[in-house]
Amino acid sequence: MKLNVRRTVLIGFAFFSICAFWQMYNSVIPLMLTNTFHLDETFSGMIMAADNVLALFLLPFFGSLSDRCHSRLGRRMPFILVGTALAVVGMIFLPIIDNAYYADGSGALLAAFIGVLLFVLVAMGTYRSPAVALMPDCTPKPLRSPANAIINLMGAVGGIIYLGIASVLYNKGRTAGLDHVDYLPLFVIVAAIMVVSVAIVFLTVKEPKLEAEVAAYEAKHPEENLVEKDAATGKEVLPAPVRRSLGFLLASIALWFIGYNAMETWFTTYAQAEWGMALGEASRCLIVANVGAIVSYIPVGAIASRVGRKRTIQGGIVLLGGGFAFCAAWTFAGMGFSPVLYVVMIVLGMGWAGINVNSLPMVVEMCKGSDTGKFTGLYYTFSMAAQTVTPIAAGWLMHNVSYRSLFIYATVFVAASFVTMLFVHHGDSKLVEKRGLESFDVD
Repeated sequence: MKLNVRRTVLIGFAFFSICAFWQMYNSVIPLMLTNTFHLDETFSGMIMAADNVLALFLLPFFGSLSDRCHSRLGRRMPFILVGTALAVVGMIFLPIIDNAYYADGSGALLAAFIGVLLFVLVAMGTYRSPAVALMPDCTPKPLRSPANAIINLMGAVGGIIYLGIASVLYNKGRTAGLDHVDYLPLFVIVAAIMVVSVAIVFLTVKEPKLEAEVAAYEAKHPEENLVEKDAATGKEVLPAPVRRSLGFLLASIALWFIGYNAMETWFTTYAQAEWGMALGEASRCLIVANVGAIVSYIPVGAIASRVGRKRTIQGGIVLLGGGFAFCAAWTFAGMGFSPVLYVVMIVLGMGWAGINVNSLPMVVEMCKGSDTGKFTGLYYTFSMAAQTVTPIAAGWLMHNVSYRSLFIYATVFVAASFVTMLFVHHGDSKLVEKRGLESFDVD
């Protein structure tokens, strides 16, 4: 059996559309809140954090709900179609309300904007877990790391395409001197991208047929199923050792997200204060880190199939933690901006790719096929919880202790994730020999 790359790319269009939306959301909504509605940074930050808070509840709930869905379209497709439709309809009203508020400043329009924004966030939350669960549903267990690498790459491409469109439509020459910027064309284009992307998934990915193929494969390889039946109740349960591994893996996920997201959130502020960097220089560092991750996605998936997901993740942790420790030492040495930092950011991106590509497949490896959505929701619960807490905790340390505490904080939590990963003994991939695209072959 070999990974169907074309089919995996087509499945990845669901994540492609999600990432295009979130890239726009994180870029434009804060500008609307501060520039049009004139909300202070604290209140704007609370609104921007709402997506993470909602995700804690929505992602596991709808992931589990999709597990129990039985329709002729499959388990995930109804959620993807309905969630996308609701999100697209809702998001178009956001720039319309923004423009109307600029015209007359009605308090009712601010309330309407926040209400519609919450509606859109809920709509997005209904289908993120089902969309991500579609890949493991349609991919046999040994192939999920390289498949997840392609899914991550598709998401990155979605974000990059949005950035390219935004840079053309809203460059400095077009927006300089304007009292108000009309974002409706951008929202319409992103909405169209989402509709086209999901249409591609709907028309090309026959979920029930693919799930049946994966079920047939797994029936022939019962040794890969970690679920067993409880002798007393007859229900399928995870054995105690697998539950322990899952607990330590989820703890690891939370720990490395605490470290990485703290850096991602506060990097530009830190770089300006400690390294004397301009915003443009700091932003380029983050772009370089993303490029390092993007070019690593496919190789990391192949490496995991050779040496195992756990070892690949541990290697990624070493790169990530080592890069953070270097940045801390760089600061204490009194150094400022240098091209050396670009190299460090590439290493950070490579480390993050090694972790990110393999962690979700390890989680869903421990469940039976009918629970993929539930376990995908668990993954997002722990990662989103970390991303909700860590900007506040790291910000408090920077304000009350020292800005220099940021990379120490990040290093400590990433190092702690290496320790917890030592106790994860399940969810790894079957090791096989491979080379190039043939590296996706399995016996």
